[in-house]
Amino acid sequence: MTQQKIQSSVVEEQQSQLSQTLEAVLWPMLSFTVLLVSWQYGVPLLKIPEYILPIPSAFFERLWLDRLLIVEHTLVTMQEIVLGFLMATVISVPLGYIIVSIRILEKAVYPVIVFFQLVPKIAIAPLFVVWFGFGLFPKVLLTFLLCFFPTLVASMTGFRALDERVLYLTRSMGATAWQTFRYVRVPSALVYIFSGLKVSAVFAATGAIVGEFVGANAGLGYLLLRGTSFLDMPLIFACLVALSVVGIFFSYIVDAVEVLLMPWQRKDS
Repeated sequence: MTQQKIQSSVVEEQQSQLSQTLEAVLWPMLSFTVLLVSWQYGVPLLKIPEYILPIPSAFFERLWLDRLLIVEHTLVTMQEIVLGFLMATVISVPLGYIIVSIRILEKAVYPVIVFFQLVPKIAIAPLFVVWFGFGLFPKVLLTFLLCFFPTLVASMTGFRALDERVLYLTRSMGATAWQTFRYVRVPSALVYIFSGLKVSAVFAATGAIVGEFVGANAGLGYLLLRGTSFLDMPLIFACLVALSVVGIFFSYIVDAVEVLLMPWQRKDS
């Protein structure tokens, strides 16, 4: 009887997880379907010209016809996003720990970082083109600058959020500094760090596109400018769809890494 209850509870839990997964997938699909259908039939009904707002079937057809061209430029933009995002993560997370650990650095260095963060990145993007040319590096650098500060602030908040009494407890139990960092500080800060990374993942695409707007010969930003020059609205919207797919892809990658590194969060949820 007890074994049957356990099996039934396991089956109910699996069914509950399946229903939650279906809801998480079906509701967004339903919303997008309603949006696209309304767009498809609402634009002709309102007599909006195609050069102002094309119907979804037009730019999805363009997306398919020019798929090789769009994929080629999408890969360039993805490369800029990945390199800039990873550079920001590798630098800002350790720097956040160092600033929190050394109080004098927080007073001396952090205000300088905030000052440079207040400078609009789009204003210094032309300088990067002058200094570094039209290649890959200025776009990666601009993406890095946009991702750096949110990840740094989230990392500092996470490392600072740990209760000092926990550190006293680890010292009293004979834990080394590395063991305390590895098994106490990092796990407690990961929630905050990934919150910053999710924000940075959105900013990464913005940084890459802005860099391509200022000066580039490849990428989705370059393709958007080319479409705008010829008032090619289907091409513009096709590029926007590709850019949205890239943003969603990287958001899911960050979520997957979060689940991988924080299995206790998955269990609690």
